[in-house]
Amino acid sequence: MKKLIVFDLDGTLTESKSSIDKEMVDLLHKLLRLVKVAVIGGGDWPQFETQLLSHIPTSEMLEKLYILPTSGTKFYKYHDGWTKVYSEDFSTDEKILITTSLNKVLAEADFEIPKIWGEAIEDRGSQITFSALGQQAPLREKEKWDPDFAKRKKMKSQLDVDLPGFSIRLGGTTSIDITKQGIDKAYGIGKLRDMLGIKIEEMVFVGDALFPGGNDFAVKEAGVVSIGISSVTETKLIIETMTACLEK
Repeated sequence: MKKLIVFDLDGTLTESKSSIDKEMVDLLHKLLRLVKVAVIGGGDWPQFETQLLSHIPTSEMLEKLYILPTSGTKFYKYHDGWTKVYSEDFSTDEKILITTSLNKVLAEADFEIPKIWGEAIEDRGSQITFSALGQQAPLREKEKWDPDFAKRKKMKSQLDVDLPGFSIRLGGTTSIDITKQGIDKAYGIGKLRDMLGIKIEEMVFVGDALFPGGNDFAVKEAGVVSIGISSVTETKLIIETMTACLEK
């Protein structure tokens, strides 16, 4: 019997940078009646508040929900309000090194970025995120830019050389997430294991970037049973199936 279901956020529970819909809220509420749930994604805490938490009614169910922003480099739990348990932040020098390397790789890239909506390189404290078209880019434009991850894979290859002491993962539709070495979604899974007393084999992960280099792949490497999806609709079907099985 599984005791914890872990979900990615963007592309799994919600469309990229979009709010969770009512159907998904209802499905999560049914799932929370039966099992603990965690959500781990590349966005920072304010993004989780906007996309997810502001749409979930306050109830005792929230004490069974755990939030791990910035790829598991931060951890929040609920008890009469949300409390931050930890945050594995970069030093100032680390932030400068990462930002400099990203700008260098962009300058040498063999592709063009025609337009940027908002910040392209965002400091999330414990994670630096590159969003090729900017943080506020329309979903339709983001989906067209790098659907096969080819552009970002080239960038990652160079960043792996320039930043050997960091974890570099591809996520979302246009993003590259950079964290401290070993402080990634697998690290977040380890924290969930230790804090909740739930074994790795008692967890299931659902995400859309489980391929090598994807920002969900570390979870699979950690030994968690992982289900790859390609749309929010697929996630809904998986939750319905899980709920039916858990109710038996």
